[in-house]
Amino acid sequence: MDFADFILQHEGDDLPRLALSRSRYGADVPDWDLALTTLEVRGKLRSKVPQWYAVPSLHYPLKLSAEQCSSAETARYKASVALSAVREDEWEGPASEAWEGQGAKRRWVSEETPFRIADLTGGLGVDAWAFSEVFSEVLYNEMKPELAAAAAHNFSELGAGNVKVQCAEVKAGEVAALLGGFHPDILFLDPARRAGDGRKVFRLEDCQPNVLELLPELLSACPKVLLKLSPMADITLVCRQLGCVRAVHVVAAEGECKELLLVLDKEHAGPYTLTVNESGAVADIAVSETDALLLAGKDCLERCRWLFEPGKALLKAGAFAWPCSYGLAKLSRHTHLFLAERPVPELAPFGKWLEILEWKAFNKQSFKEISAKYPQAELLARNVPVGTEELRRRLKLQDGGPVRIYATKTETGNYLIICKL
Repeated sequence: MDFADFILQHEGDDLPRLALSRSRYGADVPDWDLALTTLEVRGKLRSKVPQWYAVPSLHYPLKLSAEQCSSAETARYKASVALSAVREDEWEGPASEAWEGQGAKRRWVSEETPFRIADLTGGLGVDAWAFSEVFSEVLYNEMKPELAAAAAHNFSELGAGNVKVQCAEVKAGEVAALLGGFHPDILFLDPARRAGDGRKVFRLEDCQPNVLELLPELLSACPKVLLKLSPMADITLVCRQLGCVRAVHVVAAEGECKELLLVLDKEHAGPYTLTVNESGAVADIAVSETDALLLAGKDCLERCRWLFEPGKALLKAGAFAWPCSYGLAKLSRHTHLFLAERPVPELAPFGKWLEILEWKAFNKQSFKEISAKYPQAELLARNVPVGTEELRRRLKLQDGGPVRIYATKTETGNYLIICKL
């Protein structure tokens, strides 16, 4: 039986039960274990990389590589960031504006992209596939032979004929030899974020390969490097460690930070630019704006009827004052909640807008009133001298309900803010 036919025939089967049917089907499938793993992985890729799911002949030898791979959207955004980095003299707008079309028809607006990229940590190959859409040539390198073999097969099945596949470990002193005669305009690395014992790590020096150790060699081979890092990495720390960061991109989807992208430039010595991509909505944030605070006074508390809670991507980017550039007032310097007279549509992709129903002083009398009026509510404690769960006990609140209560510090004191969900 053809591999793709087997995959389509057994899509949705009970895999543990199918695994016991080797004697029945095994002779018809060239690699039984690969087929079973492929069936399992396809379920994970159905919504994550639908373009790959649509091709049943693709091979997936390792489950972990599918869990760690980029989604199609984040991979394509990464490709636009990489191409924008090498085309900086030709493209001055946000990378997100450099695309046209949707889905499989999405492409870079210029047909002339004679640039090359080397992906030194290839993995499943989703990033390299996205690179192949906008770069003229791609070098995919992966140290695990089974992944490299699968990538060579998959790129062929996907029609990505401009990707060269090789299998080698990225080691200090061997970067030039690894590249061989391939002369990239930019290098890409996604260091593995698991220690030898399987623990997750996120410090640069704990990832493999160790980018800090390799950095002089990488920049000597190619003056521009794109790094994908864990969303847990400390942006300020890694930028200080690397020293030549031109741009930082915080990439998020569905309210969760997925990855950090850092563009390194050997010739760059100034401050970096900061971009937040939240499910395709892009905000370019001047680093200086992180200090442009507008704090809420008592009159603001009385006048403003809307509260804005920044999403995780803005908080990760350290853009604690950026909403103030839209006229919002921050509750206090260390309370990352904002007030406005009316919602600002431009901010909607980057957080939550909630209508304020009422304010209550943070005292025992208010606790009694809230217990009687709102027996069920979401509760969040921010910068007040009691934790969320302890406060919930004091307020005698059940979780859920139609309102959210913020117990929070403002410039004029501590308050309970009741908001409509």
